[in-house]
Amino acid sequence: MKWQEYPYSFENLEQQLSRIDAKKQSLDEKRPLPAYALKSIKESLSLEWTFNSNGIEGNTLTLQETKLIIEEGITIKGKSLREHFEAFNHQNAIEFIEKLAQSKTQFTDRTILEVHELVLASIEKEIAGRYRTSGVRISGANFTPPNALKVNDMIEELIHWVNKDSKALHPIISACIFHHRLVWIHPFFDGNGRTVRLLFNLLLMKQGFPPAIILKNDRKKYYDALNKANEGDYSKLLLLMIQAMERSLDIYLSSLDNTHDEYKEINTIVEEMSLPYSQEYVSLLARKGKIDAYKQGKNWLTTEKAVQDYFNNRKRKRSL
Repeated sequence: MKWQEYPYSFENLEQQLSRIDAKKQSLDEKRPLPAYALKSIKESLSLEWTFNSNGIEGNTLTLQETKLIIEEGITIKGKSLREHFEAFNHQNAIEFIEKLAQSKTQFTDRTILEVHELVLASIEKEIAGRYRTSGVRISGANFTPPNALKVNDMIEELIHWVNKDSKALHPIISACIFHHRLVWIHPFFDGNGRTVRLLFNLLLMKQGFPPAIILKNDRKKYYDALNKANEGDYSKLLLLMIQAMERSLDIYLSSLDNTHDEYKEINTIVEEMSLPYSQEYVSLLARKGKIDAYKQGKNWLTTEKAVQDYFNNRKRKRSL
């Protein structure tokens, strides 16, 4: 099956995308957002984005250490120079992405190369912003990237798809497919993951979405989802992307509405509602995207309303 022909369907997809669209509409209705609130949220998400994306690739800086390096220029004892540059570089790349998202500049191969150059600045100068010229192998992956001689043509095909053929799809679906396809092409010797996640979010931000941040704690789940996509099954990757986007939308909306306290850890919700269901069962509903929930660290957070709505809807369906 060709990647362009994938039937983009899995359990609860329509329900989840409808929930995402409703939250985005709520956010759009609040625009223009208060400058003080927007600055605070963007800075917080940018820091998380840098910490998590670098962490997925093996960077050992903590969130607080990443913050000190970026905001204070402090050198962290015991951490490598490369890890420091990775924090600086990623933050610079985010700022570049944000500018591109606000512009009407079309997505091109130059966009891909410029972002990659920022990611590897002062780290691998000789390969920064340049496609690979030989074959590579990826540890733990279930595929071998294509011959280097095919990279340019494949990138050109993907860019055409992004700018033309993907328009009929929901933005999250098209960004997800782009994300996987660019990972599969693996156009660079190094820095592919960070570059792909930056460009994936550029496509979403151009459509008015906040960045969707894949968490470091979900590293194994993320790589497993990419391997599944290599086999033609996008369901796990798309679910991960949708959950990441819903988390970002929830952060924006709860911050603007001062309702963040409504979201609580699932064990607390189960206890407070005296549910006849276990914490594990409600957590499973969250992981599958069946209830409005987002992940914070290793814990899932949801609201009493989200849980009640799910069980009420299930009762109505059974009574029909």
